[in-house]
Amino acid sequence: MNEQAKYLPADERRSATVEAVVDLAAQQNPSDITTTAIAQHMGLTQGALFRHFPSKDAILQAVMTWVAERLLLRLDKAAGQAASPTAALQAVFMAHIGFVSERPGVPRLIFGELQRPGQTVAKQMVQTLIQQYGERLRRLLEAGKAQGELDAALDVPAAAVLFIGTVQGLVMQSLLAGDVARMRQDAPGVFAIYLRGIRRQP
Repeated sequence: MNEQAKYLPADERRSATVEAVVDLAAQQNPSDITTTAIAQHMGLTQGALFRHFPSKDAILQAVMTWVAERLLLRLDKAAGQAASPTAALQAVFMAHIGFVSERPGVPRLIFGELQRPGQTVAKQMVQTLIQQYGERLRRLLEAGKAQGELDAALDVPAAAVLFIGTVQGLVMQSLLAGDVARMRQDAPGVFAIYLRGIRRQP
């Protein structure tokens, strides 16, 4: 980090800290990220870091808030620009894949947080994010049924779970392969198969 960045206002410093954690998570196991590593990545001392965050858990909470706000905003924007419910589903699917492709540290942080023992605040935030995501999908799926685009007998809650699981599967495979670009390549074909399964049959 350059010299000027050491003197950022408090809000910008907190935002820069979050982005530093996301960057580090793309390069290493999130559970191994220490406050020392975060401070070094930012060109700060730990003391300077702790002036803005009282603990590592507080940093993780800020990261999860940042992820939830930006991901949901991106999904809402994508859905809002679509001409139909099925087009909105596809737009949301591709927007999520795009978000993760640009920030591969995000899924690593989320998966890592979900594996932590106990019920941490950050884990609760991830669970809330998934719940809010699911609610958005259910609304789109219900709209698709109402407009005759989707099967009238479609199990909407199951279709929402499958949608999120399909995205997670693509993400996991790309991370295992060490090829983030693979998500973008595979996503259109995978979504087409998903849509074929829920679309109203002629």
